[in-house]
Amino acid sequence: MGIILPILIFLYSPFKGVKAFDTPDDGGGSITIKWELLKEDSSVMRYDVYRYESLKDTGVLIGSVLRGSNTYQDIGTKDGKQYWYRVAAIYPDTVLFSNLSSPAVSKAQWFNSKTKASLFILLFFGIVLFWFTEEAKKGKRTYIRKIAGLEAVEEAVGRSTELGKPILFVPGIGLINDITTIAALSILKRVAKKAAEYESRVIVPNFDPIVMVAAQETVKEGYTESGRPDLYNENDVFFLTSDQFGYAAGVDGMMMREKPGAIFLQGTFYAEALILAETGHSVGAIQISGTTSVTQLPFFIAATDYTLIGEEMFAASAYLSKDPLMLGTIKGEDLTKLIFIIIIGIGVILETFGIHIISNWFSIF
Repeated sequence: MGIILPILIFLYSPFKGVKAFDTPDDGGGSITIKWELLKEDSSVMRYDVYRYESLKDTGVLIGSVLRGSNTYQDIGTKDGKQYWYRVAAIYPDTVLFSNLSSPAVSKAQWFNSKTKASLFILLFFGIVLFWFTEEAKKGKRTYIRKIAGLEAVEEAVGRSTELGKPILFVPGIGLINDITTIAALSILKRVAKKAAEYESRVIVPNFDPIVMVAAQETVKEGYTESGRPDLYNENDVFFLTSDQFGYAAGVDGMMMREKPGAIFLQGTFYAEALILAETGHSVGAIQISGTTSVTQLPFFIAATDYTLIGEEMFAASAYLSKDPLMLGTIKGEDLTKLIFIIIIGIGVILETFGIHIISNWFSIF
């Protein structure tokens, strides 16, 4: 009886063509059901989808779609288990059932075929990165253009020392999970090492307590690597406040009282950026700023002596340390970006003239 019933349904069903299959490019737990729309689809109110866990099962209503739709996705199935499906066309005065579908089993896919272009880009980037890293290991010198803001670090620390004034390093209002804050800490280490060499004082007011702890360790490490751990003063790296404008007011007050010879504004900044930069300019300090906040860069460029723009902050660690492996990584990243910018540029030009070579090429993936 369990076998005869599906055969009878298939032979006498008002509409056929119901197919169930594993949903492609997913993580499993999903089966897609498709069916052929009836000729009288305009009279249908909705389509109900039933799921059967065995041929003897009575079926469970799992969802509905409006007329004109012929697809339903059953989410929540158990991978490796067979399911059957049936669709019911609901009319105002009657119900017509479809045939029973073939069994379908859901499973997870290893790879999303819709992201082949991303895979190609990733592989290309990996090959270029590996190439330049290996070249760096062999001792090949990597050229990197000069970044004025980083070149001026020693000048700023030296000037502050000559004037007998402290150095103020402001790491912004970002948290420790902010990549810009991490980049700022790498610059802080370089500043601390130079300050230790010149026996200068570094003041670091912090917006976040966790960033404060990281900054204390960074400054301490910088002084230690310079051979002057005795000059490190933990009280110079402290927590100020977690209020945005309270932090700006507190730092401004320090600028006016301490009159630092050099001010570093490195990290994430928002509306307080111009307030800090203008106050620093008013005390006559040499200022080196840097941020990835696009809206604040114009204020830093206008009010500070040097500005690290966007990715220049991320390259600071490699630039200052001159580590060949890190420089090789930057070289690989820059070359990859340049190549894809060229490809995108060519694609825009060709698409403008109706030549779809680039888009057709990517559609292959």
